Amino acid sequence: MNSATFHALADSQRFQTVELLRQEPLTVGEIAVRLNMRQPQTSKHLRVLSDAGVIDVQASANGRICHLRSEVFRELDDWLARFRQLWEERTCSGVHFQRTSRPRF
Repeated sequence: MNSATFHALADSQRFQTVELLRQEPLTVGEIAVRLNMRQPQTSKHLRVLSDAGVIDVQASANGRICHLRSEVFRELDDWLARFRQLWEERTCSGVHFQRTSRPRF
């Protein structure tokens, strides 16, 4: 698990892109239309997702087709599993997490 994955998913437009691609592979143009973005902006976001290993982009006669890479989500799930286990252990033992200080506004 690396920080590039979190950086890639932290942006709301990239997160929305991942949600779209979860349903089906799409071309760059289709993503741009569905998210109401211009193609250069869409391409920049897709480059970040691709560099982080979140998506693959393949050339096709219809343009570039983007699809999710399952490996990065397996890694993310494995990483989260360690925290799930910690949370379950602490919850089962009666330890509850509480905020020790008040939020500053």
